[in-house]
Amino acid sequence: MGKATAMILAAGRGERMRPLTDSTPKPLAVVAGRPLVVHQIEALARAGHRDIAINASWLAQKLVDALGDGEALGVRLHWSIEPEPLEAAGGIATARPLLADCPVLIVSADIWTTYDYAKLDRQRPFVAASRGRAAHLVMVPNPPYHREGDFALANEPGYGDSGVSVLPRQSGHLIDGPANLTYGNIGLYDPSLFDDLPRGVKLKLAPLLLEWIDREWVTGEYHSGPWANVGTPGDLAELETALAKRA
Repeated sequence: MGKATAMILAAGRGERMRPLTDSTPKPLAVVAGRPLVVHQIEALARAGHRDIAINASWLAQKLVDALGDGEALGVRLHWSIEPEPLEAAGGIATARPLLADCPVLIVSADIWTTYDYAKLDRQRPFVAASRGRAAHLVMVPNPPYHREGDFALANEPGYGDSGVSVLPRQSGHLIDGPANLTYGNIGLYDPSLFDDLPRGVKLKLAPLLLEWIDREWVTGEYHSGPWANVGTPGDLAELETALAKRA
């Protein structure tokens, strides 16, 4: 069995989705007839990812029971079970033995998007810490609950096909889109960045991203198409309505 070339972050408690998440893992929330996490697995499979790691914590066994080894979805799932949620960076570091040594696509279980993950294949040759690239991030328009955004995209000479550089909020010459953009929880990462981080320890990803951005190690691109982060029952209902209109 090969190692995972993609990872789905699925360990969160989903406090804002209660009471649904009192008895159901948030990634199993259903929209358009399928759980959110299944939409993600199918999108990754379409992009050629056959080995996918998933971290799980809250009601983890229900998630494992629902998805199994992934055979029914045409993939192989590699599970990383956390006794308690370890945040994004902690979850990635703990799952590192399951991940391939090539750039790994890391996405959140609770997003839905039309972004084609296969587009990131063209970034793979550029994402290597040894070459001064830690990650390539997909940025999206700022949602109503996060109007200030996360980072900016800037045209910098010398980046070429590797994309445009990601800069801290409110800096640089901006590519099409608002002054700041939101990280869409879709990123291609050099997994070696997580080699020396402790396993089984809570670690947030944002401070690491800011450090890598400060070192000019991060590139990005702007996805202006449909994207949703399902954080509340209202978000789930809104997405359901939007997808019904698309059908």
